[in-house]
Amino acid sequence: MQPDKVAFMSFPRPPGRMTTEETAWYLGFSKHDIPVLVYYKLLKPLGSPPQNATRYFSGPDLEKVRMDSKWLDRASATLIRHWRKKNKKSRADEPPA
Repeated sequence: MQPDKVAFMSFPRPPGRMTTEETAWYLGFSKHDIPVLVYYKLLKPLGSPPQNATRYFSGPDLEKVRMDSKWLDRASATLIRHWRKKNKKSRADEPPA
């Protein structure tokens, strides 16, 4: 486990706002899954950040969804569908062997 992740997860209480990487650690997802969850409106970044800006997420909101098994199930199913569709498309783009 990464030292930054270990230090972050040992906080007695989560911070008020978290970066994409911290959000992924906190919720148990990969960093590359967070933009997908934002795209499907399962997570909402604070403010209205431009496309190339750092996104921050609300700690209290993340605590709620972290404890919600239905939300976790919906998010996991969404990610499975997303990556299955993406992988299927990339395989279709490959030339036949």
